Amino acid sequence: MPATALVNARLLTMHSPGGARSLIRRPTPLHLGIMERGYVAWESGRITALAAGEPSALPKDCTTIDAGGCVVTPGFVDCHTHACWAGDRSDEWAMKLAGRSYLDILAAGGGIMSTVRAVRATGQEELTALLVRRLSEMANYGTTTVEVKSGYGLNTESEIKMLRAIDAARALTPQRIAATFLGAHAIDPDQADFVARTIAETLPAAARLMPGIAADAYCEQGAWSATDCAAYFERARTLGCPVRVHTNQFHSLGMVERAVEMGAVSLDHLEACTDGEIAAVANSGSVAVGLPATSFCLGTPYLRARELIDAGAALALATNANPGSAPVRGMPLVIALAVRQLRLTPSEALIATMWNAACVLGLQGECGSLAVGKSADVVLWPFRDERTLAYEVSGALPDAVFARGVRVGTRLR
Repeated sequence: MPATALVNARLLTMHSPGGARSLIRRPTPLHLGIMERGYVAWESGRITALAAGEPSALPKDCTTIDAGGCVVTPGFVDCHTHACWAGDRSDEWAMKLAGRSYLDILAAGGGIMSTVRAVRATGQEELTALLVRRLSEMANYGTTTVEVKSGYGLNTESEIKMLRAIDAARALTPQRIAATFLGAHAIDPDQADFVARTIAETLPAAARLMPGIAADAYCEQGAWSATDCAAYFERARTLGCPVRVHTNQFHSLGMVERAVEMGAVSLDHLEACTDGEIAAVANSGSVAVGLPATSFCLGTPYLRARELIDAGAALALATNANPGSAPVRGMPLVIALAVRQLRLTPSEALIATMWNAACVLGLQGECGSLAVGKSADVVLWPFRDERTLAYEVSGALPDAVFARGVRVGTRLR
């Protein structure tokens, strides 16, 4: 792969003062690691040079792109998505507009279970193709690393099919894909022993297929109870799987304290947190993952992110891309909502979508910042002030997005 360099750029490198792998708590503009009029070069998918000023020695065959003083950032890391799905839930969206709640639709057999039926009826190759298309659309907005969950299969055969589809997508895009097993996404009413079978059969099957895969669960009324989630996570830990949890989206069910005690990598949603739960997250090593586009789409309360950060919690942000509660592709919308509804500063929102999000996935050694030796996940924006990403709600798309040094996005077609 030939060498490429972006020159004359306002580089946001992202910098963690605690070390190369430390979460950033209470971010400031200094953590953006800004280099004025700098350059970044890469070859064979890896950053080979990064510095302020003019490049002194580039390969003779290097392709040079003049950024014209515009902002260059790491690629977004979307650390919470359900981007592998089949089917359509436009009818349910119309029901929501007519006043039906998300939990009402779920209890009536819609919501997650609607997508489960569609995924079970769809072949692995088609699931992969649908996922790759969505990943390419996400690249249009600057996303180069995407976490993708299973969870729309809810039996061993279909969950494994989803994980195989996610794995197959890795060969079809230079974007980085982090797979997560979400066998505890909902309760299948047609399986009387569903919880026990998921823990005893489906979870071990996922761990055999992808050793070390993160295990996730949805703790909520009408989904998994805190007690069942704890049993699921105990089994996951014996299998060598780190744990994550969707919790407190609508109700506080006691999962926050349990998840913190069990060393959960992240606690996602958290919109219904109490003061005590905010303190518990802030005093833990777990990352709070905010999903403001979901609150926007459902018209429900937003995460108390300002209080979490002020208490010392590490915060990441993600799209929660899914066919029901967050039909969203772009991280810039998440940033715009974060500064308006979560009361974050632009710097806090940027760090939450890049560096801290990479830490959630354990990929901070590869992505989330710009540094020599790291993956060439680089985005060139058509503006000179990074605050524009937060200021504009539907602003300009990137001029160029590179994942592992390869230009990506549907705009290339």
